Amino acid sequence: MSGILDGKRVLITGVLMESSIAFHTAKLAQEQGAEIILTAFPRPTLTQRIAKKLPKPVKVVELDVTNAEHLDGLAEIVREELGGLDGVVHSIGFAPQDALGGNFLNTPFESVATAMHVSAYSLKSLTMACLPLMTSPDATGDSGGSVVGLTFDAQYAWPQYDWMGPAKAALEATSRYLARDLGKQNIRCNLVSAGPIGSMAAKSIPGFTELADVWNHRSPLEWDLSDPEPAGRGVVALLSDWFPKTTGEIVHVDGGLHAIGA
Repeated sequence: MSGILDGKRVLITGVLMESSIAFHTAKLAQEQGAEIILTAFPRPTLTQRIAKKLPKPVKVVELDVTNAEHLDGLAEIVREELGGLDGVVHSIGFAPQDALGGNFLNTPFESVATAMHVSAYSLKSLTMACLPLMTSPDATGDSGGSVVGLTFDAQYAWPQYDWMGPAKAALEATSRYLARDLGKQNIRCNLVSAGPIGSMAAKSIPGFTELADVWNHRSPLEWDLSDPEPAGRGVVALLSDWFPKTTGEIVHVDGGLHAIGA
């Protein structure tokens, strides 16, 4: 039986731990027939170690999305490895500690700027770095691709999340503008809004358990903090050809909590 990503070539960022959504996206993508390449920062050796748990061997490339040289050299490295790209997964977010954990009113702009650059602007930077690989026709003469990012519902002000909230709101807006500007090249840009997962990113947020506890009381579907696979499935679905005319969308994989007022 063929997979929904048969013949697809996908770049995936953010594989830091086996508990991450990015790792499960990579695993599912391989199982569904994709060839993948991983990027890593700041410790590629960590990603290389985790990558050994994937079904097939995979190349890991160092990529700091705030480093112009890294971005400029990415297309050549990926072209040598995969020939081109059909999909890109943006699973990157970072805010300095003084931008999180209840310090919203006192966070200096330098820390806010870092959060915005790494967590939001990088969706545009990464997409543009990969654009030549998606706009070149593949073996079937087709071009285009799917960019999928990960967000945490930016409609609300969450406990402890502070400046990562505005950063995610910027990410969501950036995705819509990319969808607008890249549609003519048959490139879709969508986000998966995932519920909380006990990943490395989550553990860096002071008071994360307080935030996550909301799901125990309000989520219509039972939510499991230790199971990133549902969100990974959402990403893989958006990478596939099963959403050919969907762009600028945010697909919630959060147990339905986004739909519940109280």
